[in-house]
Amino acid sequence: MIITAGIYKGRKIAVPDESIARPTLSKVRMGVFNTLYSLIGEFEGKTFLDVFGGSGVMGLEALSRGFSKVKVFEKNPKAADIIKKNYKQLGLKPDISIGDSEKLVKKLDETFDVVYIDPPYASNLYEKILKNIKGCIIVVEGIRDINFEGLELIKTKNYGGKMISFLKTLD
Repeated sequence: MIITAGIYKGRKIAVPDESIARPTLSKVRMGVFNTLYSLIGEFEGKTFLDVFGGSGVMGLEALSRGFSKVKVFEKNPKAADIIKKNYKQLGLKPDISIGDSEKLVKKLDETFDVVYIDPPYASNLYEKILKNIKGCIIVVEGIRDINFEGLELIKTKNYGGKMISFLKTLD
């Protein structure tokens, strides 16, 4: 997998086995960050949380494009090791928390400008995570209907059956 833009553009990163994670495709990543730019402007000084890290590619894209701080949650220790390896090969130190994302989100004592949520599609984690996120733009990747109650839906994009929804918390 290759980082699509920014200071690390073209750099290859490792990805976990598909049974562990399914990395977001490059055209989807490009679309996500282009839309985020239209919503929040420059990324410098902004913070990004990737709630289900997988390979860590979304956080690396965020750093590559200028986000000042990226935090990653990942439950699977093998995927977490790959994230650490990917950051290290770019000379970065990951801010990673290993554990159950639902529990980690509930314990968050910091806020982020952007929160990216892409859990296992068959899970019932979307709504559980969304109800605990406040004060930011939320990007949700999914393939099923998700209850966005209490959130403002800004935009939805379809990438070959993958729905990317951009939301804003109402607080």
